[in-house]
Formats: sequence, C-alpha cells, structure tokens
Amino acid sequence: QVQLVESGGGGVQPGGSLRLSCAASGFALDYYNIGWFRQAPGKEREGISCISISGGPTFYRDSVKGRFTISRDTIKGTVTLQLNSLTPEDAAVYYCAKNPRRWCDTLWYQEWVYDSWGQGTQVTVSS
Repeated sequence: QVQLVESGGGGVQPGGSLRLSCAASGFALDYYNIGWFRQAPGKEREGISCISISGGPTFYRDSVKGRFTISRDTIKGTVTLQLNSLTPEDAAVYYCAKNPRRWCDTLWYQEWVYDSWGQGTQVTVSS
C-alpha cells in the first residue's frame, strides 16, 4: 500500500526555521518526483516545490524562492523541505505528494498531477 507521511511541523516565530520530512512506504521515494503543497485556512492548496528524480529539474513557488529548499536524503530515503525566514503567510498544513510523471515539469504545481498524498503536517508562524 502506497503511503506518504509528513513530519517536522510545529510552531515558530516569524523569521524562524523548520525542516519538514516526507517518508514513504509501499514504494521508494528515490524513484519518483515528489512535490510539497500547503493549504492555509480558507485558501486553496498551493504548490510549493517539486523535486525530480536524479537528473531532472526542481521547481519552487515564487513566494518561497530563496527561503525554502527541497532536497533528498538518499540515506534515509526521504525528501525534506527546509523552511527558512518564515512569515505568518507561510502558516499552513504542508503536504507531500507523489508525482508519477517522467520529471517535475511546468505542470508541477497542479494537484491533479499527483497520485498519492500524505496527511499533512501543521506549520504555525506567530509571535
């Protein structure tokens, strides 16, 4: 059974950092593109980043470029999302999802591209 599990969420002050992790069971993350999305209360879910399998491109949402970094931990077999310089606008439930396409491409931010989703981890940013 394919399952994705996010961890690492929590509460931080503005300017703080968090490191989110996405782990999988039922398949190997190393062989799939993985995306991160977030959904704030009352808002639609939005794409944050997508990391391709080896050799492919990585994408970021404009509002997080330079602050968030997506990467693979090949030893642990996880995908991490480092969140830096957090603002209250970053507060949301963060989800990771599996992208079965060849690579992350120009449609990376579309939810329908992804075929499996985790349950999400909450990120709160407040002073």
